[in-house]
Parts: sequence; C-alpha cells; structure tokens
Amino acid sequence: GIFDGDICVVDRSLKPVDRSIVVALVNGEFTMKRLRMRRGRVWLEAENPNYPDIPITEGTEFEIWGVVPKAVRMLAS
Repeated sequence: GIFDGDICVVDRSLKPVDRSIVVALVNGEFTMKRLRMRRGRVWLEAENPNYPDIPITEGTEFEIWGVVPKAVRMLAS
C-alpha cells in the first residue's frame, strides 16, 4: 500500500502491464491506480474502497505517464 506522505518513484521508461501501479492522465486529471487489462477490457482499479474503479472506454482521454515500481514509506518523527 501507498500511504499519505509516502514518496513514489515514477519510471516513464517501464512498460505498463496488468496489475502495474501507474500514474495516468484521465480526462485531464491525474490519478495513481492499479492498471487492469483483462479480456479486451482496460480499467484503473482503486486500491482504496472509498474510490471507484475507472473504466477506460473508447471515449476516455487516457494516457499513462509512468509506472510506480517503488514507494518510500515516510516514518513519523
């Protein structure tokens, strides 16, 4: 899990694959979610149950900016 205050490394050279955590631009807004690709469908899966998944359909403006291979947990001081 990535928590508030953590630092994420975003690698734009990595190819996103199913289950990658990605930074994406969706309809003009940035989001960080898990990329899901299955049976011809693509969606961004929310890890937080308070947020809905985002289906990527033909009319969706969608661009993956990078893959998040690592997150650094910031400890409280």
